[in-house]
Amino acid sequence: MAGGWTRDGAVGDQIEASIQDELARLKARPAPVGDGLTHCADCEEPIPEARRQAIPGVKLCRDCAAARDARPVARGGINRRGSKDSQLK
Repeated sequence: MAGGWTRDGAVGDQIEASIQDELARLKARPAPVGDGLTHCADCEEPIPEARRQAIPGVKLCRDCAAARDARPVARGGINRRGSKDSQLK
């Protein structure tokens, strides 16, 4: 079903293009390099050899990395509505 002046499937094509753009952006990021630590930087527990080989430059054990990823990240408020009044604040 097309809406307005778009052809059939245009919305799906746009979603697919957005996904492909994001994947290309992620693949273009530089991979971590350097020697990883043998012990976690946070808790000093040994980091398993398999994790060190899988993630070059790893500094945290799995538990500490999961705990750090679970913490909420403070993000700046971005006005997506485009209201002029809210942009002036």
